[in-house]
Amino acid sequence: MQIKKNIKSISLWAVAAGVLFLNSCAKKEDAFINRKVSFNADWSFHLNDSIVDKDTIGTATKWRTLDVPHDWSIEGKFDEKSPAGYGGGSLNGGLGWYKKTFKVAAADSAKVTSITFDGVYRNSEVWINGHYLGKRPNGYIGFQYNMSPYLNYGDKNNEIIVKVDNSKQPNSRWYSGSGIFRNVWIETTDKLHVAQWGTYITTPKVSAEKASVQFETTIQNQDKASKTAIVTTTIFKEDTEVTSITQNITIGANANQTIKQSTEVENPVLWSVEKPELYTAVTEISLDDKIIDQYKTTFGIRDFKFNLNKGFILNGKQVKIKGVCMHHDLGPLGSAINTRAIERQLEILKEMGVNGIRTSHNPPVPELLDLCDKMGFIVMDEAFDMWKQNKTKYDYANDWDKWHKKDLVDQLLRDRNHASIFVWSIGNEIPEQWSENGVEVAKELAAITRQYDKTRPLTAAMNPPVNMNIDAVTLQFEKKNVQFNAIAKSGILDLIGYNYAHQTYEYHQKNFPNTPFIATETTSGLQTRGYYDAISDTIKKWPVRWDIKFDQGNSGNTVSAYDQVQTPWGSTHEATWKVIKKHDFLSGMYIWTGFDYIGEPTPYEWPSVSSYFGIVDLAGFPKDVYYMYQSEWTDKTVLHIFPHWNWKAGQTVDVWAYYNKADEVELFLNGKSVGKRSKKGDDLHVMWRIPFEAGTLKAVSRKNGKVVLEKEIKTAGNPSQLKLTADRSTIKADKNDLSFITVDILDANGTIAPNANNEINFSLKGNGKIVGVCSGDPVSHESYKGNKHTALAGKCLVIVQSGDKSGRLELTAKANGLKQATIVITTE
Repeated sequence: MQIKKNIKSISLWAVAAGVLFLNSCAKKEDAFINRKVSFNADWSFHLNDSIVDKDTIGTATKWRTLDVPHDWSIEGKFDEKSPAGYGGGSLNGGLGWYKKTFKVAAADSAKVTSITFDGVYRNSEVWINGHYLGKRPNGYIGFQYNMSPYLNYGDKNNEIIVKVDNSKQPNSRWYSGSGIFRNVWIETTDKLHVAQWGTYITTPKVSAEKASVQFETTIQNQDKASKTAIVTTTIFKEDTEVTSITQNITIGANANQTIKQSTEVENPVLWSVEKPELYTAVTEISLDDKIIDQYKTTFGIRDFKFNLNKGFILNGKQVKIKGVCMHHDLGPLGSAINTRAIERQLEILKEMGVNGIRTSHNPPVPELLDLCDKMGFIVMDEAFDMWKQNKTKYDYANDWDKWHKKDLVDQLLRDRNHASIFVWSIGNEIPEQWSENGVEVAKELAAITRQYDKTRPLTAAMNPPVNMNIDAVTLQFEKKNVQFNAIAKSGILDLIGYNYAHQTYEYHQKNFPNTPFIATETTSGLQTRGYYDAISDTIKKWPVRWDIKFDQGNSGNTVSAYDQVQTPWGSTHEATWKVIKKHDFLSGMYIWTGFDYIGEPTPYEWPSVSSYFGIVDLAGFPKDVYYMYQSEWTDKTVLHIFPHWNWKAGQTVDVWAYYNKADEVELFLNGKSVGKRSKKGDDLHVMWRIPFEAGTLKAVSRKNGKVVLEKEIKTAGNPSQLKLTADRSTIKADKNDLSFITVDILDANGTIAPNANNEINFSLKGNGKIVGVCSGDPVSHESYKGNKHTALAGKCLVIVQSGDKSGRLELTAKANGLKQATIVITTE
């Protein structure tokens, strides 16, 4: 395919997908408050037909207009024969094209105009006005191209074209999504400016009285002449100036120069999980008494270390990391980034008591890190899921030799100022981890990481650091002939990262006496929200083995929501937390996973298409085990009883209670006590086994004989009505903001109908649109992008996105035989 020829020809006849005029601001000082503007609106998109289009576009190509971020795979149908496989969510990739026409003001011809993509999955190639700008195979890392040499200025149009090739499948072990699925920006700067990701801020000495702050700033001069300028860095706390430092520089033509500055902050307000206080550093470049560039960097002041005996210490206080692993997809929204959707996930996790996020297993979106900075999460920023050795046929290992250094350096430069990042992870369950070849790669990656940031420890997520020689009865770890993971024993890592193997944790100090502990990935418990097996106190290990097809399990591919089903490599939720909780030297854990995600439907295969691992389901509805963690990880007073109370007459049912701040829980059935229960030893729940009788199940927790909380579950009658509840009833009219609306199916008395699975139809009036529907059912093949969806366990979710006008959005939900419901969302 002669791509340049084709691109040049289509630029002559292409229909403009939308016009953006990049105007210079009227006031010179205002032009540099924000160097970049969104470039998300009004792209044209075409998904190739593999037979007709092959790998090119032409005059007959049909385009549709859309905004990015965009994930075309989530728009498709679930396909049992998808080359992505059930691991990839049974959704197809393909080859897509994006194009956009825009104008650039004549006044900007003396400036540098660049385009920044935060991530394009995958194998993106970019052309501007027929000129080839470059290729980036990695779909998860941001990149920037200077368009200035090829732009037309004034009234003449420019055309940018992006080719995205996700056709070679499988290339991921989970759902990746396809397309320009992260934000796009146009950045306009003076030829003398702070480089992209050009600041590095560290706080080497921190106390309550004073913090030293050091700046390394890379200045880029793209002018043909050398320049003498003034660089001023000012620290702000909100709108108040804290301190400022100025330096004169002389920089050669077409050169980069890194300058170092330092200052002190008196009585610093420290960043913590509870109070994530942030500062802003504003770097200004002045030339001839005019500010020509301004660059803002958000950072936090905090002191931390990982201690061999006390675990993680933040600002002098021992903090147990209570983290979760998160994939990048946003459930029914697919992989297209939306800041509010990420914020909602983090809010739900924060309510559970989560204080840590692992970005498994790739560089995250910048917006996630911004939110973690603001909301107080301890982030493990992970780079790779594989190195040289493939996990799937067409994955990143094929690009490793050429691209891994560039990708890692860019991730470090982009992310290293984030206050929320405390650990770098250079890889997850790398196949080479047991060999000396793996050690050599780890050495290289460690050297690169420490070259660009020496302030954070690095680890690798190893499965596991020591060989688990376990017989039927006795753990063998105390034997002298322990077989160590090659990377773990190499001394390269600052933290020993354990994936699973919770049975070995208590031996960590014997096995690794000089290196602190972190549980990089734990648990892998499995549940379907709202489904319960009859007997709850038997532990089931599903599948039998990771590499053997699982042909057992439940009909309908369900998994019991009691904490009783685990993978053979993992544990129940309670088992691992009990170990982590017990020992100070165990700094913390990242559970697999916080939310369900598309793909990897362990223990099942097709027709399951999304995961069972999440503590929260794909729609954002908590599973019961959420409340176990909330009772352990928060100061909230918790009493949660389950399951629902709709069973066959006389059927034996196990009733569980998670609770805290109480000595006991008493259970009543229709006003009659069925017994008191108290947690013994390291118990995390209590249980009653009772015959079902329709009516009311009531739990009462007490402390020293006084009632702490009461909770009731009632037997529901036939489904009768719908109820709509919005997470926010007022949203921004910016074409991005979202309202997440929960649909509950209730009986005539307002009790949720736990077995209801009605199909619900949605309609929306006003300047907005429905962008996602979901019930959290891992077996559902209904489109996430439709206007109807089938409920799971009496619940469903619909996501509404605002338009660009203030007003009212009126959502109506209907289902056959049920009273409809309407809710109003205000946009402003």
